[in-house]
Amino acid sequence: MNTVWNIEPLNTTRASAIADIINQKTKPLGALGELEKVATQIALIQQTDALSINPAMIVFAADHGIADEGVSIAPSIVTQQMVQNFLQGGAAINCFCRTQNLPLFVVDAGIKYPLEPQPVGLINQRIAAGTKNFSQEAAMSIAEAEKAINAGASLAKETISRGFNLLAFGEMGIANTSSAAALLAAITQAPVAYCVGRGTGINDEQLSKKIHLIEKALSRISGKNPLMLLNELGGFEIAQITGAMLATAESGCIILVDGFIVSVAALLAVEINPTARDYMIFAHQSHEQGHQLLLQRLNAKPLLDLGLRLGEGTGAALALPLLKAAESFYNDMATFASTGIDV
Repeated sequence: MNTVWNIEPLNTTRASAIADIINQKTKPLGALGELEKVATQIALIQQTDALSINPAMIVFAADHGIADEGVSIAPSIVTQQMVQNFLQGGAAINCFCRTQNLPLFVVDAGIKYPLEPQPVGLINQRIAAGTKNFSQEAAMSIAEAEKAINAGASLAKETISRGFNLLAFGEMGIANTSSAAALLAAITQAPVAYCVGRGTGINDEQLSKKIHLIEKALSRISGKNPLMLLNELGGFEIAQITGAMLATAESGCIILVDGFIVSVAALLAVEINPTARDYMIFAHQSHEQGHQLLLQRLNAKPLLDLGLRLGEGTGAALALPLLKAAESFYNDMATFASTGIDV
């Protein structure tokens, strides 16, 4: 694994000049609220006179051994079926990407039942056929965790080399809310019951079992080293997103953070290198219970709160037009001086 991420803190020397640009627009001071903060962050990241966003969405899919315990509403085969759905253009994330001409890339990070023959358009970064059942043993080896982080980082860098400068990440993986909740509890030391939610809609019995199994897994773990936690509790898609986020920040590009699962990857990235947080914009607050704790931990104010609990990167795709709006007003909105409006 890359042990040194050369992520530069945002250069704030132009902060006052950026504020002046925004404040001279034909509007009362602060009248565009959170959009002004978004524009400021993008301007600090890009350090250019005119903002330019060229986004891509990458969805990572993988399976989880904990699914064998019945903690989800669906079996692991559904991960494979949903990957096929992504490739055929039939999922919610496809619809939202199409409405914005947002390029979508789909990655097999380690699904249990691979698509054979490999379909055109599927990026193969398989680490293994899903993780092991983390309630009984480590989810993956240290070597697999390192390989997954590096694979995600390499894909992010390759995508950025093609001219994209904003990467949004989505995920698909039956039982990945169990892995994410376990990672959140391990890092924050918050009660498991507070970190665990109903995912895509489990019943009370499944919820109780999910809490018990995560508590059982955490009882064997000491320490909060991110690599060790991925080794013990993680998913291959979470690990690859973590690496992709670190590489995106290292490249000086924007990270658009989706909901609960992707925010856990963001938390891991920040635990590995706190400066990565400077490059993150948070799309939405998930309906998943632990996401509010995550956002507080990351000092993040999401742009949307639509009660979403789907994943796939859907919240990030829905928030993207707000970033484009911030780009547009910063670049194109008239100033009081240019219009002759007296204030």
